[in-house]
Amino acid sequence: MAVLAACTVGPSTRPAVVENDAPAPQQRTPDSSPAPLPKAEEPGPSSVNWSDCADQTRQELGDAARNDLSYECASMTTTLDAPGMPGHGLSRVALLKAGDGPIPLVVVNDVDGEPGSRYAARIAATMPDELLERYSLIGVDRRGTGDSDGVRCIPSADRPGLIDSDPADDVERPLDAARTAGQQCAINLDDEQGAFDSWRTTGDLDTLRENLGMRHLHALGHGEGSRVLALYAARYPDKAGRIALDGMPDPSDDRAAVLDGVAAGAEATLDTVGQQLGRDLRDQVVAMADRLDRSPQMTADGYRMTGPMAVRAVLNGLAEPHRWRELADAVGAARGGDVGKLAVFLRPHLVETQESAARIDGTLATRCNDTGTRLPAERLAGTADQLADDHPVFGGVVAQELVWCSPWPTRSGENADIAGDGTPPMVVVSTATDPVTPEEGTVRAADQMPSAVHVSWKGAGHGALESSCVMEALGGFYLDGDVPRDGTLCPA
Repeated sequence: MAVLAACTVGPSTRPAVVENDAPAPQQRTPDSSPAPLPKAEEPGPSSVNWSDCADQTRQELGDAARNDLSYECASMTTTLDAPGMPGHGLSRVALLKAGDGPIPLVVVNDVDGEPGSRYAARIAATMPDELLERYSLIGVDRRGTGDSDGVRCIPSADRPGLIDSDPADDVERPLDAARTAGQQCAINLDDEQGAFDSWRTTGDLDTLRENLGMRHLHALGHGEGSRVLALYAARYPDKAGRIALDGMPDPSDDRAAVLDGVAAGAEATLDTVGQQLGRDLRDQVVAMADRLDRSPQMTADGYRMTGPMAVRAVLNGLAEPHRWRELADAVGAARGGDVGKLAVFLRPHLVETQESAARIDGTLATRCNDTGTRLPAERLAGTADQLADDHPVFGGVVAQELVWCSPWPTRSGENADIAGDGTPPMVVVSTATDPVTPEEGTVRAADQMPSAVHVSWKGAGHGALESSCVMEALGGFYLDGDVPRDGTLCPA
């Protein structure tokens, strides 16, 4: 495993590389102590029926695939337990196993990102051999996403309306689109509308744990997928194993403040990418958006690429560091009037296929079921204006997400708290410049989790697995049970 001498990892008796230089952890619950970290034991008999899917996976991953890794696919059935209707319906959840290690390490990704199966296959190719000799990565397509039974509730013609305008300019247009999407989802999903949320996803993960024959769930979360695993540990503390969370969303109930942090992180990331590539990407994105505001261009999928839609494509691309150069080239092409390359970053979100639902349907359902924030139209307009003033590139576009849920029904019931007593230590990794889960929000999330230990990477991107220092820390955690020191700093 790669060793970075300047980085502090391993047992807590080793000193951190820079004392007190990471964002300071707050005082956590004093009367609670973490449970012992479970052993990394090989599972018992598994009921999952795996089948080879190496050719298809390597074709999808392209150069990111490793020819010496095995890839197997499977699915499992879970209960689609809608609110007030326990045991209502069944749902299929798609799985992918990368590698032959005897211990399953479950991988959960952002609900609007790559399906967990593909994400697990991609990061497996970058994992140290020592980790893959011990663990196989099990990617999960969360309920309603990817190759699982997807949420398909928004008509194709109505999806672009959710992202093709700026609520800071005119809140009524995206609000009308959100009302239409909400009404169609209420009709098409009916009693199952409330079944797609992070809390119920934790139940799917526990079903997976049982099917894999595991006493404890060992897992890796990425971005918003980390919140699902934090909820899992709080809900099933005696089943939580070795869990690491690579970026965590801000747990604040103030959704506008959370989006303010996301917009700030995205603009800082855009500047960092521009510096790395030697381009003034901020000015190029603004010029591209202005051009498309004046003259929207048709895409091959039949929708008009507007300025806000193009900025949303950039925001999507910033979440995938391995595609940053491709994103920069797409921005340059769009400035010249060719939006084809930029449309690639929107296609999975807007266009459904026979195999996969459009990501925006499952994203809308999950996020709106997870959040209770609903603002009236006048407050939506004012909040969008403030976000656009404070963050001129991405502020208006991230405000779209406030509008999406405004007509969605709120509900109460299940406890969705990431804090839980009696959970084993969990490693929470933040990235200094992150366009999706900004560091400040990740730190606030860790502060609410009594058993969390925080590792900070001073780099840029959505997630920190490319840091050899972070990977050394996670390797020690998963392989040897060495818990990093809280406040460990990894240099860029």
